[in-house]
Amino acid sequence: MAGGIILLAILVSLMSVPNAMFLHGLVQAFANGSRFLLIRQHVVWSTLPVYFLGTATALVPFVLLTIVPHKGLLLLLIGIVTLIGVNIPKNWGLDIKKPWVSFLCGATVGFTQLLAGTSGPILDLFFQKSQLNRFEIVATKAFTQTIGHVCKMGYYLYITVQLNWLSSGQEILGLTLVAVVVSMLGTWCGVQILHRVPEQTFQNLVPWIIRLVSILCVLQGVWELVTQSF
Repeated sequence: MAGGIILLAILVSLMSVPNAMFLHGLVQAFANGSRFLLIRQHVVWSTLPVYFLGTATALVPFVLLTIVPHKGLLLLLIGIVTLIGVNIPKNWGLDIKKPWVSFLCGATVGFTQLLAGTSGPILDLFFQKSQLNRFEIVATKAFTQTIGHVCKMGYYLYITVQLNWLSSGQEILGLTLVAVVVSMLGTWCGVQILHRVPEQTFQNLVPWIIRLVSILCVLQGVWELVTQSF
């Protein structure tokens, strides 16, 4: 949790937005997919059909309009969206187990993921009143995020081909191999920690880590926008 935010901020600093989004989606699909496989027995499957209907709905305007955010704006959005998600009071949260909430979650998270690249903290809002335990939350989120990142990969691959912005195959392949291996190793370590961290510690510590990362993204985004304006 928050690893995807850090990864995207680094990738956006190294390459064009479409290439960064594609590679980020690939790495995160592997990371979340491996997390899902490790604890798949805890996934709350009943929430998923309506959720993915919402995700498909969010994809439509992007395909029609071929939206690509500016690098500075993307970093700013990453930080702002994450700060909003992590600072909204828990009593404002929703229950992902309700069908209409699941659809709203899929649409909101899908739109945010395609525009800002990351959506984990927004996704969290829809689990706050669900009464699910930490394993059910992490497993269900891992599966939805895996599919979401695959959709993001497909969209930004389409963009890179349309605009001829694709980096060299060697560059993408080299970064992908390193990032996928490291992300899967990190995911395995994270699951081991999840088994050992007390429930209350998990709930209290993660939001503060995410806030710090988000503020750094906002500052970097502002810097990009200011420096490119002069």
